[in-house]
Amino acid sequence: MPEAKSGDKVKVHYTGKLDDGSVFDTSAERQPLEFTIGEGAVIPGFERAVIGLQPGESTETTIASTDAYGPRSEELVTEVKREQLPADLDVSIGQQLQVGMANGQTAVVLVTDVTETGIMIDANHPLAGMDLTFSIELVEIV
Repeated sequence: MPEAKSGDKVKVHYTGKLDDGSVFDTSAERQPLEFTIGEGAVIPGFERAVIGLQPGESTETTIASTDAYGPRSEELVTEVKREQLPADLDVSIGQQLQVGMANGQTAVVLVTDVTETGIMIDANHPLAGMDLTFSIELVEIV
C-alpha cells in the first residue's frame, strides 16, 4: 500500500488540541482537509506527521510552536491612537479587524484593549507560541 510522501495530494481528518486538552479545530462533521504535501498549505509539523502514513492509518503528534505558528512576538502588539481610527468605528475587546500593512497587504488583528485614547491590537496568530497536539487520520492519497 502506498505511503504519503512529498508531492502527494492527500485528504486527512484531524483534531487539534491545546496543552489543556481543549479542541481548537477539527474536521469532524466536515469534509476531510485536502492539501499537497510540500506546498506549505498547512503548518510544517502537520505535513511531517502525514508523511509515511498509509490510507486508513492514524497518528497523534505534538508540534512545537516553532513548527506551528511560531513564537509569540510582542512587537506585533501595538497601540493605535483614536485619531488614527475611522470616527464611526465602534470596537470592543475580542473583536477582529482587518488592517492595511505598509507592504500593501492586509492582516487580521485582535483588539486586546480599548481606552479613551486608543486601542491595543495584536497581530500575532491566535495560536502563536503554543505547542499543538494533533490526531491525524490519512483518509486518502488522491
